[in-house]
Amino acid sequence: MTRIVVVDNHGQFTHLEHRALRDMGVESEVVDNETPASDVEADGIVLSGGPDMDRRGESATYLEMDVPVLGICLGMQIIAKELGGSVGAGEYGGYADVTVDILDEDDPLVGSLAPETRVWASHADEVTAVPEGFAITGRSDVCDIESMSDPDRDLYGVQWHPEVSHTEEGQEVFENFLALCE
Repeated sequence: MTRIVVVDNHGQFTHLEHRALRDMGVESEVVDNETPASDVEADGIVLSGGPDMDRRGESATYLEMDVPVLGICLGMQIIAKELGGSVGAGEYGGYADVTVDILDEDDPLVGSLAPETRVWASHADEVTAVPEGFAITGRSDVCDIESMSDPDRDLYGVQWHPEVSHTEEGQEVFENFLALCE
């Protein structure tokens, strides 16, 4: 059975990410972000959202595990910052219902959502430049980088929260990620 570990970055929706995976029949566990990657066995990693980049713990070490990684909100920002991209304050601010234009219908994580999808996202902080090797795969009127992918390294990120009911096709994002982990 495929095992996906959710790294808890102290976000309010981490338990929903875990539940979405369990409801799909995936073996899943939540671990605190202070847990060293060397102590975790997984076929895939979800870096959860959270309130603060300064509280990211050992999250960066999970990028070196040679398994697919999905960063959600803060998780995506951690991926970007750790690999040479940049993160800054969003102009829009807090949570909102947003329409995301999917830019690459062949992207393994979000391509199946093309041409657009409705999501629930926070834009207090956001990725302002993707790291080398990443493509921007989604954008909206409030954020130029709503999603990003580096399929060669199996690293993916979404600014939005696929685990909440306000996101129309969130389950599909998790199904696509599961397919990458199998």
